[in-house]
Amino acid sequence: MSVGDVRAFGRVAVLMGGLSPEREISLASGRAALAALRSRGVAAEGVDAGRDLPAVLERGRFDRAFVALHGPWGEDGVVQGALELVGLPYTGSGVLASALAMDKLQSKRLFQWAGLPTPPFRPLGSGDDPAAVLAELGGEVAVKPAAQGSSLGVARAASVEELCRAREAAAAFGPVLAERWVRGREITVGILGGEALPVVEVRPARPFYDWEAKYAEGAGTRYLCPAPLPGALAGRLQALALEAFRLLGCRGWGRVDF
Repeated sequence: MSVGDVRAFGRVAVLMGGLSPEREISLASGRAALAALRSRGVAAEGVDAGRDLPAVLERGRFDRAFVALHGPWGEDGVVQGALELVGLPYTGSGVLASALAMDKLQSKRLFQWAGLPTPPFRPLGSGDDPAAVLAELGGEVAVKPAAQGSSLGVARAASVEELCRAREAAAAFGPVLAERWVRGREITVGILGGEALPVVEVRPARPFYDWEAKYAEGAGTRYLCPAPLPGALAGRLQALALEAFRLLGCRGWGRVDF
């Protein structure tokens, strides 16, 4: 990166923190992004994104924004819409793609329509018969908030009692879905600049890759890159990741989990 390129960025607001339950993770991401930008000579400043964000950005006379927000109000199109309104270029996907990608129910419906492999699922409301839900989805399910990240509120359920407890916990974050539990290896594929990055296998020390496995100090999670997979399978996963990314209309960067 040349000095001229750095100056062309102008003043960059690194948006972090925010209002979601993932605030602390966002602060860590934001600080890392801020340090990286400054190490390359970019005139970057950290901004804790509150409800007064549009006014803060206008007062700060920023030229663009680096979005390091996680979860609702940060990844779901809300902040992206605010940035569109104030006319500030920003990193990552736009309003519609962000909203779709954050909503597991809507994104999975799109995947089904396009023929992408995704586990069977259904919305899970308080009035649904838990025994019928378990029977429909194979007897063992993942219960998830439909529009929350970082595995917050995710639980496994294989009985009526477990399903009821998991539904109640997930509902604290909004609408809930149940998805057939898939036994297998945890794989993730990053995407950057329109290309799929090497496939990564995640090996958590816990029963599954939950919040603690992702973020708790000493959790023991291992990341194998490249994943020990046959080349043809790795290529297939990269192709599927790109297909899902493009189907949602994403841009810049993303990650697709398998």
